[in-house]
Amino acid sequence: MFGKKPDAVPVTGGSVFGSTTIAWDDQFKQGSVLWKVPRNIRLNDNIVVREDEIAVFYRDGKVLTYFDQPNRYALTDINAPVVGKLLKFFTGVVQEAEVFYLPKRYLDGKFGSAQPYQFTDPTFGIVNLRVFGEYRWKISSPELFINQFVGTFNADTSDDVDGRVKDQVVILVYNAVGKMKAQGLKVTDLAANLTNIEQEILAAAPDHLGQYGIEINKISGLTISLPDEVQKAIDTRSQMSVLGVNYMQYQTGQAIDDAAKNPSGGAGVFAGLGAGIGAGSAIGGQMAQGMTQGQTKSCPSCGTLMPLNTKFCPNCGATQVQPQGSAPGGTKPKFCPNCGTAVGESTKFCPSCGQQL
Repeated sequence: MFGKKPDAVPVTGGSVFGSTTIAWDDQFKQGSVLWKVPRNIRLNDNIVVREDEIAVFYRDGKVLTYFDQPNRYALTDINAPVVGKLLKFFTGVVQEAEVFYLPKRYLDGKFGSAQPYQFTDPTFGIVNLRVFGEYRWKISSPELFINQFVGTFNADTSDDVDGRVKDQVVILVYNAVGKMKAQGLKVTDLAANLTNIEQEILAAAPDHLGQYGIEINKISGLTISLPDEVQKAIDTRSQMSVLGVNYMQYQTGQAIDDAAKNPSGGAGVFAGLGAGIGAGSAIGGQMAQGMTQGQTKSCPSCGTLMPLNTKFCPNCGATQVQPQGSAPGGTKPKFCPNCGTAVGESTKFCPSCGQQL
């Protein structure tokens, strides 16, 4: 009466018989996954249940009954055929019960790991992983959900339930990654197996979450992030594989590439080093010589030196697999898949790079 909401309880009524009508109003339903009526239910109360919700009656650590069909339920002996279980409880002595309202529909949520998952990789050792993603879930069994989930985790608010469900999904992700790791999954395989991990999670969800009366029918947007240093190492290995070079060749190519992008700075470095050891610009020559000793070639597009079997220029990206001439003997040519040299149709090994044909 003073402009303040009288109570956060959406209840109406209050007759001379002490009855009260209780309903989960939309203003309290938005964004909520559970609503515990903040007042115990007594005989003669009226409970309103709509299409999209379930009312669960709970006392002394267990569910008495629940209503999942839309209706107004009067807890009087007039409706004994419908509310019989509750009447047995209320009859005789004054009894009260708690009521939880639950949604019937599927709910969307997002999860993320609060603590990293330590993945032991044969190459990189212990790698801390973090997982993120989205899921869709619903309450499949009101009794199990209230008895086992709300009761076990003491989660009687919407935020409590939301947080606990996310925790359980993260556990499922970790279990799936651990299972696939036992089958040979490496940290470098994670990105290519995200869909398989999602399927593994969905396959394990019924056994893990069914005991809590929860069903998950969708996992999407799964992301597993690696520490920056591990991701950088994986990227380097991937580039080396594409270029067909070893680590020393890759590093040398990177140094030449950096010098080409910054001629003044690179020349200054070479000059400074050369002055210090009396070799002058010979360092650049030594680098070029080293590359030559490793059988190098130059990119026809930008002139960058690179190992002979490089397929794509590390500087400009131009393909290096190009026909280089006619096949010996005037026969129908075929080309080496490694270096592109034209060879005779019957040639078994490339005369340029030794690749078996």
